[in-house]
Amino acid sequence: MNWQSYIRGFVAYLKLEKGLAKHSLDAYVRDVGKLQEFLLLKKIDKLPPAIEPDDLNQLLLYLNDMGIHQRSQARLLSGLRAFYKYLILEGIVEDDPTELIDSPKLPRTLPDFLTVEEINLIIQQIDMSRLDGERNRAMFETLYGCGLRVSELINLRLTNLFLKEGFIKVLGKGDKDRLIPIDPTSVKYIKSYVRFVRSDILIKSGEEDILFLSRRGKRLTRQYVFMALK
Repeated sequence: MNWQSYIRGFVAYLKLEKGLAKHSLDAYVRDVGKLQEFLLLKKIDKLPPAIEPDDLNQLLLYLNDMGIHQRSQARLLSGLRAFYKYLILEGIVEDDPTELIDSPKLPRTLPDFLTVEEINLIIQQIDMSRLDGERNRAMFETLYGCGLRVSELINLRLTNLFLKEGFIKVLGKGDKDRLIPIDPTSVKYIKSYVRFVRSDILIKSGEEDILFLSRRGKRLTRQYVFMALK
């Protein structure tokens, strides 16, 4: 993998798991890009999993010498922390090199979310002529229509769908069940996927009750969903 592969996965994670708007996504990409640019400048040949705290301290010293304001440095560290959180969640790295790096405490701000226009743009980019397009559209409608986390989406079970009654049951954090209303559009695409796509999949043993499956009949991973719906 190269830097761009890691960044593409990170962007998909932010877009789908965090629901960030485009300008926020661009800011995170710039943060990670500044680390990459610094390494190139210093002729340090490292990919994200090999970055150490000392590399980040050297980056901050460089920015400080360049006269970059503390708030901008803190913003950069925030972006890198989010990046390494994603890498840890996906099992790409075990240790977070940003943990021991201090940054100025800044007031919290409310997160940005995808606008209706941005959601419609993602929907328009789904290729419905493909079999996985039917599944991806159903996943997207369910993800946003029900306000699910990606981890909840990939573990959604057929036996937890109560489509006639208009709700689904989701196992959330702390192994607590949540009953979530489901809108008619999501119901329509789920039914279409189950009837015309899922019914033709050779399902692996133990995955028979999982709603969204790969073409090989396996439960989807978080990373797969990020890349499929980016």
